[in-house]
Amino acid sequence: MMKKITTMIVALTCLVPSLAMAGGDIAAGKAKAAVCAACHGAAGISIVPMYPNLAGQKEMYLVNALKAYKTGQRTGGMAPIMAGQAMALSDADINNVAAYFSSLK
Repeated sequence: MMKKITTMIVALTCLVPSLAMAGGDIAAGKAKAAVCAACHGAAGISIVPMYPNLAGQKEMYLVNALKAYKTGQRTGGMAPIMAGQAMALSDADINNVAAYFSSLK
């Protein structure tokens, strides 16, 4: 019985972050993501090898990455440019941009 309860708690703990991330506004994210096109491509597919594709990335990954740039936790590569971009985004903007790029294939 205790093992089942522990398993349920672990499963629910894993679901909570996913539920918190759900519901980003794709249309709002598309509008905010227009500036991203310069490096990451109009549809989230970069034509420049040094810039990653964002289309189809997992939403939570994108949220965490943008927040890490915003707080200065990501420091390598193009971090100074990305930090400047992320600083201009609210948490809602970050969720929306992540929802938009994750919706692309």
